[in-house]
Amino acid sequence: QVQLVESGGGLVQAGGSVRLSCAASGPGRTSSSYAMGWFRQAPGKDREFVAAISWGGGYTYYEDSVKGRFTISRDNGKNTVYLQMNGLTPEDTAAYYCAAGSGEYGLRYIGAYDYWGQGTQVTVSS
Repeated sequence: QVQLVESGGGLVQAGGSVRLSCAASGPGRTSSSYAMGWFRQAPGKDREFVAAISWGGGYTYYEDSVKGRFTISRDNGKNTVYLQMNGLTPEDTAAYYCAAGSGEYGLRYIGAYDYWGQGTQVTVSS
């Protein structure tokens, strides 16, 4: 069992930056054994993939609209995953969720993940 807690969301102006954190805890396997992902969900829309990182951090994946603006990283010593978001636009407004998955494939898909956080809201004003 892994507990995930996101933090760092808030209100930011368009063009601004935010860094989200996802702290993992729990017995058994450490979070460093899991691939980690970030997803987001805007009101009235489906949850969508944003970024993912392999358990060792050697591989990263991004949704096309965030490439070059967002960066996912992890610090396994701190059991924490980060999402640095730059150049934010109002279209990035959503609740952001981190997730942990025990596999290494299909990380763009919700089904690849076993555990989810409660989410943190990011609101970008124009």
